[in-house]
Amino acid sequence: MEVYTVTVATGTSEYSGTNNYIYVTLVGEEGESERTLLDNPGLDFCRGAVDQYKVTTHSHLGSLLLVRLQKQRYWLEDNWFCRYVTVEPPGGDKVLTFPCYRWLIGDVEVEIREGTAKTLKDDSLPQLLAHRKTELQERQTTYRWVTWAPGIPRCIDAKTEADLPQDARFDNEKRSDFEHSLHYALLELSLKKMAIRFGKSWSDLDDFKRIFWKLRSPIAGYCMEHWKEDSFFGYQCMNGCNPRMIKRCKKLPDNFPVVADMVQSSMAPRTNLDKELKAGNIYLLDYVLLDGIPTNTIRGKPQYIAAPLCLLYQHPDNGLIPIAIQLEQTPGLDTPIFLPRDPPLAWLLAKMWVRHAEFQVFQLLSHLLRTHLVVEVFCVATLRQLPAVHPIYKLLAPHLRYTLEINCRGRTQLISPNGIFKRVVSTGGDGLLILSQREYKELTYCSLQPTNDFTDRGVSQLKNYFYREHSLMMWEAILRYFVSGMVSLFYQSDQDVQEDLELQAWIRDISQEGFTELPNFGLSSTLSTREELSTLLSVSIFTSTAQHAATNNGQFDWCAWVPNTPCTMRHPPPTDKDAVTMEMIMATLPDVSQSCVQMAITWHLGRAQPDAIPLGKYTEEHFTEKRARELIDRFRAELKEIEGHIMSQNEGLELQYLYLLPSRVENSITI
Repeated sequence: MEVYTVTVATGTSEYSGTNNYIYVTLVGEEGESERTLLDNPGLDFCRGAVDQYKVTTHSHLGSLLLVRLQKQRYWLEDNWFCRYVTVEPPGGDKVLTFPCYRWLIGDVEVEIREGTAKTLKDDSLPQLLAHRKTELQERQTTYRWVTWAPGIPRCIDAKTEADLPQDARFDNEKRSDFEHSLHYALLELSLKKMAIRFGKSWSDLDDFKRIFWKLRSPIAGYCMEHWKEDSFFGYQCMNGCNPRMIKRCKKLPDNFPVVADMVQSSMAPRTNLDKELKAGNIYLLDYVLLDGIPTNTIRGKPQYIAAPLCLLYQHPDNGLIPIAIQLEQTPGLDTPIFLPRDPPLAWLLAKMWVRHAEFQVFQLLSHLLRTHLVVEVFCVATLRQLPAVHPIYKLLAPHLRYTLEINCRGRTQLISPNGIFKRVVSTGGDGLLILSQREYKELTYCSLQPTNDFTDRGVSQLKNYFYREHSLMMWEAILRYFVSGMVSLFYQSDQDVQEDLELQAWIRDISQEGFTELPNFGLSSTLSTREELSTLLSVSIFTSTAQHAATNNGQFDWCAWVPNTPCTMRHPPPTDKDAVTMEMIMATLPDVSQSCVQMAITWHLGRAQPDAIPLGKYTEEHFTEKRARELIDRFRAELKEIEGHIMSQNEGLELQYLYLLPSRVENSITI
């Protein structure tokens, strides 16, 4: 007779505990224990509990392979979340950890493996090979690809979040907070609309201050005071909510006929446009993707979109400033080039049109498409092709938390035919999909790697480009101090990568199923080297953490003051500089209702999440190996150094850039 000590940890979130019967069976190389009811005096399996039990066997089990858990209804059905099981064999042998981290729903049986990460070739026992195969078959039945719309990345087959399995859903606290936050924001905007409706009319720019109630932030307040300044406009091109749009301009586009005399008054002394082009101090924002996009109709009234070109100059004293704006792609008499020396209201309205284009691009392309939808591909492929014991599954799992549910909610609540975008955004309706399809055609794997992105855009000389500097630090930490070490730990050679059949199935699912219809994407459907694997994993983790934080977390800061980044425009772009009046500007900007919704939704989506798990903190311990844990500790130490550097860099700055502060970067896309 042998006695094993079995410890079972229940989840810490709301409703994780259960009153149902829980049975355990220990499965070893040489046999199985009897099915044992886990029952101590008092209540078992309460929320957050770590309960210990004795399991007696009458025969020798040999090396333990699996723990079989069975949940059986007692009185009412009562789901249970199991974190992990540990087993101490008789004789004081090493305690074995069996990570679980899943819900047991209904009368169900699950088998979990000991936590040592293993690729397919590390397993030879028929029982373990069969376990891998069965797990993936079940997952592939549960998690299926679907085309939500043609010409964008494929996604999880779920019409709403309610169709997702429980393991992919928000915890109860997260769900309650998400829905309460949305209701709070919408209630406040309703009160604002009522107050404004019975007050004076929406007549000048100062009226927008009347929706600045409780929902405020230091940067939003700064924005309200400085948004008209050219230097602040330039700052946002680098460090605002869409910091990846700006490119170095070596030669003026043929459709943007700016001549040197037009912009000479914006130049520093003793220089001119040609000299500054050659010196690398001229930059361009080109919103050609917006050209011809169908526009929304809101309450029976058509909305408008422009496709601007904006030239910027790195001034030695004034920083990055806009020096010329053309609001459409085709030059002509009705498409003037706006300049800083023009009537102040004309120049201000031209900048508003650029910022309006910015709202569309950052929300739909930089944020939704290039982070949420890209990471969903990795998420679905990982769940379908990698068993829980696989080292790459263990590496990626924490960075995929909640992503499927937030994306489902985005498809049903934000970009659906009746969603928020249709109600208040100029690209709502058909426009948002066509715009996303255009960007998706241009999407490249190379552009998802920050080192390549900054080089290709020619922005290495830009001063005070904090997004670039912090992104590169985060990329380096993820790739060098974390991912490469993990890959080297579990793959001794490039041949090991090539021979991992599960890994090769995973990359095929990503490239051929997820990123389908993309002949120029540039990602192979096979992995040949450890370096290729490390880069791909780093792209996934960087995109789901740092890149998402850079485009999501500041949206309230930059959009709460509506004139700075308007969600829609209610009149067409001006064709005559001298005809621009304050009445025209107010008639063009979002109305009271649209402004309130913009403020409420950007607050709801951009606020810090109360259950956020910062990058590098792993509440679910999938890795049990000492060397893997040491790599995680090294990664955390590097993030701590980055944190210190960013904090010292921002000390004393009136306008701080803290979106990529590691403690504020979430481990996954959860909002």
